[in-house]
Amino acid sequence: MDYQTILLDITDDVAVITMNRADVMNALNAQMRAELSHAFRFAAEEARVVVLTGTGKAFCAGQDLGDGRNAAQLDLERTLRDEYEPLLRQIFDCPVPTIAAVNGAAAGAGANLALAADVVIATESASFVQAFTRIGLIPDAGGTYWLPRQVGFARAMGAALFADSIPAKQAADWGMIWEAIADEDFEATWKARAAHLASGPTAAYGYVKQALRGSFGNGLDEQLALEANLQGKAGKTRDFSEGVISFLEKRRPIFEGR
Repeated sequence: MDYQTILLDITDDVAVITMNRADVMNALNAQMRAELSHAFRFAAEEARVVVLTGTGKAFCAGQDLGDGRNAAQLDLERTLRDEYEPLLRQIFDCPVPTIAAVNGAAAGAGANLALAADVVIATESASFVQAFTRIGLIPDAGGTYWLPRQVGFARAMGAALFADSIPAKQAADWGMIWEAIADEDFEATWKARAAHLASGPTAAYGYVKQALRGSFGNGLDEQLALEANLQGKAGKTRDFSEGVISFLEKRRPIFEGR
């Protein structure tokens, strides 16, 4: 696909998808949503980790309100169902680990796009804001799903109602994101994190995602059964054998992702 609004680079099993509309703070228009969906689907087949980031000073400003359509004529339900949901599914259901490298402000749907990733690493100058009530809307793009699970009901409700900007360090303290990194160390850190995952036991990472997400809907018995099932699958991988052998040989494992 000839991308017009994003960049895609795949090197050493790391796919980096970069939102590339810096002039509008990487706001999401219909074309970008379609290109991001395609890029995630392609990257998941070609790489062992996928990173989403942005160009310029912002990660993503959310929905592009100047996307050539009158706001009063927008069919928001259709847009969410037909354009946002497929994109969010590509990120959330990605079979390999996903990282949102949040390089700046993440607002509205842009914040929730980041929160759909497995791990969020943000520069300390970044911020997250559920800006929806500022224009008379509710959090969407998965925000009402991610937030209560990540920060608890009280903080999710406050973030949604007040639409305050939450600095990256506070987001990390709340458990909304994995870590906030000093600006000067940000790029080196997320690249090192991505490289670590790209050289890890990819199948096991996928089972980790299934187990942790399944825990929200399971009782103890169901979760123990799920753990046993997934561990049985992990124990049959080549990477498990390599992990045991390398441990006994006191060397670093060489995982192949299978």
